[in-house]
Amino acid sequence: MPTPSPAAQGRPVFPVVTERLTLRLHQPGDVAWLRRIYSRPDVARYLLDEPWSAEDAERHAAQRLARNDLDGEAGGLVLVIEHESEPVGEVLLWFTDREHRVAEIGWVLDPEHGGRGLATEAVRHVLRLAFRSCAAHRVVARMDARNTASAALAARAGMLREAHLRQDWWSKGEWTDTVVFGALASDVP
Repeated sequence: MPTPSPAAQGRPVFPVVTERLTLRLHQPGDVAWLRRIYSRPDVARYLLDEPWSAEDAERHAAQRLARNDLDGEAGGLVLVIEHESEPVGEVLLWFTDREHRVAEIGWVLDPEHGGRGLATEAVRHVLRLAFRSCAAHRVVARMDARNTASAALAARAGMLREAHLRQDWWSKGEWTDTVVFGALASDVP
């Protein structure tokens, strides 16, 4: 049985306000804070990219502006996590199989704001949005297996650990393991 179309479920309206956060679409002025976070070696350690330069930040910020509708041309949605009106990170959601409504999710939080559950709160809300407003059937998160903080966040957000792939990804000069978490609508509170 096909999943209802997003139009049948109702498109999300942004910004989304949670208990402590505002989740909003990217704006042209987001380059500086993106560079501040993504240029940090401790943030980039488990990501695919090296720490961002000014040029990287400009390019990535421009790409994020276009990712404003999961069912739009770009097939993705990138939401800024704001806490007390300050951007502290982002949650990225994109279709890997639009026809069958399978999506992938990723997140980054400024380490200066870690340890308070902000990323967990944001990811939970984006998962709910994916299932309830965007008619996703399944959402996965793939991460470097050494990134235990991100794996713990995925579990707290209601995702289930489904796989540990050994030395499946060549990243930054070495083979790395990947862990995969998955969620269906029934998994997310």
